[in-house]
Amino acid sequence: MARRVSGREGKRRAVGEATVHQEQTTDGTPAAASRRWLILALRIVVSLAMLGVLLWRVPHFSVDDLVPEWSSQTALFLAGAAALTLAGIVLSALRWRTVLLALGHDAKLRRLLSYNLAGLFVSNVLPTTIGGDVLRVSRLSKDNGESAESFASVVLERLTGWLVLPIITLAGLLVNPGLRHLGNATRVALALAIGTLVALVAVLGGMASQRFGARVAGSDGWRRFAGAVHLGVERLRRHPAAAFNVLIVGFAYQLVLVFAALLAAKAVGMSVAVGPTALLAFFPAVLIAQVLPISISGLGVREGAFVLFLTPLGVPTQQAIALGLLLYLLNLAVSLLGAPAFAVGSRGQRAIAA
Repeated sequence: MARRVSGREGKRRAVGEATVHQEQTTDGTPAAASRRWLILALRIVVSLAMLGVLLWRVPHFSVDDLVPEWSSQTALFLAGAAALTLAGIVLSALRWRTVLLALGHDAKLRRLLSYNLAGLFVSNVLPTTIGGDVLRVSRLSKDNGESAESFASVVLERLTGWLVLPIITLAGLLVNPGLRHLGNATRVALALAIGTLVALVAVLGGMASQRFGARVAGSDGWRRFAGAVHLGVERLRRHPAAAFNVLIVGFAYQLVLVFAALLAAKAVGMSVAVGPTALLAFFPAVLIAQVLPISISGLGVREGAFVLFLTPLGVPTQQAIALGLLLYLLNLAVSLLGAPAFAVGSRGQRAIAA
């Protein structure tokens, strides 16, 4: 005898079935699959080409130049950088939970951390063009049955997090006057910071406007999701304390990543000229630049940005490249911790779909 399904449970199942499909693929046609693999291959080629150009410009290059001299001190620096990278993932989950609380929802931090790790595994390890944020939205909406609000929480978590990066760069340049006179390095860092800040303020302000809310009013399709983002931004605007909490956690998260980069710089033997204020000014600019969708996990873009920003401080090109590669490997290693969370969650969703 078939068991009667309540409206709430039916809604959860429907969301679960829809998000399983979304998590696996956004378009199952062979043409779309071929297009995704082509894009992935092009991004790999671009990453390798950019790295090749950077290394080609290093006189008398040797692979040994990219490998730090091993010592107990190097091991401590690497362990500290890895620990701070992992702590950053925990703070990222806390930032997401803070956004959810501001939106009137809640979720256990442990569960959000699991979704974050699974998302990192998808973004940084698996050969796919479907980002980890898609997975985070799908799994959270499976939990709470609120796909639009889950989508809004991830969007707002990303946007408010990005507000922090240019502010840190500007603070670093303000604290250390010597960093304001490094030619192209200073100009590019300022352009990225100011451009990002202006763009985000415009986007968030536009989303909060009543005109935008009226245009996206509706309960179907993309309007439902855009409307949820609008209501979320409006709620943060009307509740400064909640917005302040989100930004505080965002600052903590980014500062932890800055100090992880500082320890990684020490591990590759970087000179004392690259101190905390230099990375405060330039590392957020690297993070902004590396999200350009032209490479794999920022590979090549990140290393080129480090060369631009750090060589004026006396850092050899090969050390700047080594720092970028080390941070990539650290993120990759930490992302591998998300494999169990990804596998367990995928089995759970297949069980619901069945």
